[in-house]
Amino acid sequence: MNVNYELYKTFYSVAKNKNITKAAHELMISQPAVSKSIKTLEDQVGCTLFIRNKYGVSLTEEGETFYKNIKPAIEMIEHAEETLQETLNLDYGTLSIGVSNTLTRKYLLPYIKKFHEQYPRIKIKISTSPTFELITQARNGLIDFIILNLPYQLPSDFKETKLKEVNDCFIASKDWKELKGKTIPLKEMNNYPLILIAKGSNTRIFLDDFCEKNNIMLSPEMELASHSLVTAFTKIGLGIGYATKEFLKKDLKEQTLFEIKTTPTIPPRQIGATYLKQKQLKKASLTFLNLLKEIEEE
Repeated sequence: MNVNYELYKTFYSVAKNKNITKAAHELMISQPAVSKSIKTLEDQVGCTLFIRNKYGVSLTEEGETFYKNIKPAIEMIEHAEETLQETLNLDYGTLSIGVSNTLTRKYLLPYIKKFHEQYPRIKIKISTSPTFELITQARNGLIDFIILNLPYQLPSDFKETKLKEVNDCFIASKDWKELKGKTIPLKEMNNYPLILIAKGSNTRIFLDDFCEKNNIMLSPEMELASHSLVTAFTKIGLGIGYATKEFLKKDLKEQTLFEIKTTPTIPPRQIGATYLKQKQLKKASLTFLNLLKEIEEE
């Protein structure tokens, strides 16, 4: 059977959209041209592929089977076309990033803005899930790379690159002004109502590991789901929070929060990127990662 690829492409678009008008818009051809292509394809394959209904069209049993087999092939061809186009001045393509909500807001937004200004035709997709879920998405080809807090116990098939050094610290509001300017032994932080991000986050793992190395176990009064909640609860005086200093510049400058130093001093850590070792990153991904590195080096 020698079927024109454009007929397969038209069938795929109609099946995906379940609507001839939407398919015509997506393919940038007329609705009659779509209908004609479907009729030609049905004649060539020898069966009816679609049934019209008041909402659009639906696949017949034969059409459903045909679509399941055609879909991977069409998407592979589209991916190949996209990859080729991306080599031409980044005029077309998609940048898919896996990153937490906190790092998106507190770290990534200025870089995304600058990248979009330079390459406005590149679509940007952000996936926000726990890191272990993002790793699965990266393996399945759904995202290009992950921005995360380091250190993190990455699988052996992933490579990491460091982007920015950050420092975590204990913070308090004016309700705890008696602690301002003091340095407190880390083990004595348990004397205060601690507000920490919940176990499982990279920030909490880093703190717990550091405390364990120093034979200290912190017992928080509150464990919250995000850095923003830790900061918000700390601001209203509910206790002593723990957050990333670089993400609190405005609060520290305006003195709505102040840093509480501890002994031993909590060491710095890194924000980094990770991706599959065997994967060749697309030009959009490489350009964005280079942008992150260049700005941090300035």
